[in-house]
Amino acid sequence: MSTVYERIKEIRTRLGISQVEFSERIFIGKSFYGDIEIGKKKVNKRIIFIISKQFNVNEEWISTGEGEMFTDNPPDIRKEKLLNIYNQLEGSLRECLVEQSGVLLKFQKENNNKKG
Repeated sequence: MSTVYERIKEIRTRLGISQVEFSERIFIGKSFYGDIEIGKKKVNKRIIFIISKQFNVNEEWISTGEGEMFTDNPPDIRKEKLLNIYNQLEGSLRECLVEQSGVLLKFQKENNNKKG
């Protein structure tokens, strides 16, 4: 059976995010988080609670390994990143991002048509 430290690392790797980003999202320092992953720092109930709320993870699964990992669909971190970038851009740059996204979508559709 895995440890709480291994389960927390598994959450992060399943989400495909770095230790830095994960630590920022749960409001702890990156070195402290790194120590959690290797079992050097203890995980308290507050950290488990924050992880469960930030990433839709079952608190019981984090604590004991029992039950399903996710309480709902896991959050799509990439979508959140893209929306955050969009919100930080000014008007004309937002338009450019939307146009380029359209170009990528068209390219994807053309490639899918060639395959099938």
